[in-house]
Amino acid sequence: MADHYEVLGVSREATTDEIKKAYRRLARQLHPDVNPGEEASERFKLVTHAYDVLSDPEQRARYDMGGDGGFGGAGGFGGFGDIFETFFGAAGGNRGGRPRSRRERGQDALVRVTLDLGDVVFGVHRDIEVDTAVVCDTCEGSCCQPGTQPVRCDICQGSGHVQRQVRSLLGNVVTTQPCNVCQGYGTTIPYPCATCQGQGRVRSRRTVSLDIPAGVETGLRLQLPGSGEVGPAGGPNGDLYLEVTVAPHEVFSREGDDLLATLEVSMPDAILGTTTTIESLDGPVELELRPGVQAGDILTIKGRGITPLRGSQRGDLRVGVHVVTPTRLDAKERALIEEFAGRTKAPAPRLAEFHQGLFAKLRDRFRNG
Repeated sequence: MADHYEVLGVSREATTDEIKKAYRRLARQLHPDVNPGEEASERFKLVTHAYDVLSDPEQRARYDMGGDGGFGGAGGFGGFGDIFETFFGAAGGNRGGRPRSRRERGQDALVRVTLDLGDVVFGVHRDIEVDTAVVCDTCEGSCCQPGTQPVRCDICQGSGHVQRQVRSLLGNVVTTQPCNVCQGYGTTIPYPCATCQGQGRVRSRRTVSLDIPAGVETGLRLQLPGSGEVGPAGGPNGDLYLEVTVAPHEVFSREGDDLLATLEVSMPDAILGTTTTIESLDGPVELELRPGVQAGDILTIKGRGITPLRGSQRGDLRVGVHVVTPTRLDAKERALIEEFAGRTKAPAPRLAEFHQGLFAKLRDRFRNG
């Protein structure tokens, strides 16, 4: 089988990030949805298998110890000759393997942030405190005390691997394994950094500046590449994921890119009409009520909703009318209402379609536009 490094088009010294970038590029080119055909499908399988092996540090180490071949993606044998030499010790040495790198990619981190609805409308800048791993200032990621450095392992002679001979039904079988003394690194650290205990990184609290775009919603995760934890021995940072929660607002609610609210109107204003000023999330807005406005009517204010996450055209502010009926009248007010009722000759109460209250009626009208 083809060599995994050649399949991905990377060198044997490629970092984890370089391998990931190469895989993503090839996967986009060869994916069956984009490039149908048997040849592309087979290449896609090879690329995926190569990435599965090389992206896993343990599998990659085993593969590297096996040489340049690609037998099943795990043992890394190049052919029958390689198998014969590995089992019967004809080749000697570590078959071209190389020591592990102490530098590894750091872990991803997840931070949860709570936003107000106003932040969702316009977007917001936030400075967030994150507890994470950072490069040790004392050793600068070398893992050693200042003035010292790693030394070659005397057991494996810097290869990171040792060979062991065991007796089996096949005779004397030679196996290659990571060195127990240096853990496969090929070097040891006789004087570890006292600050980080030889890890090359320490826990610390740092500030991450974020520009959160408008239009986000609860449950959405934003990815900040390279803003996660630094890896062992000063390895590349992982990614930071920001999970958003939008706090409920006391007046406004959200439906898509629109904002919804209810306007309480007195009976005289509903009958005669009026002009009023309401406070939207971005300032006062003048709203005109026509005479005879009905409970459940929807008044739409264009462009006062939410800016979508991917777009620039803001949604609308939709206001449902709720006519407030007075419950306490003095004698004069009652007399006026009775006089008004006598003059208007209003029809008698009649049955109509059932609605579960004003808010159900408003909800239906909001949904139907």
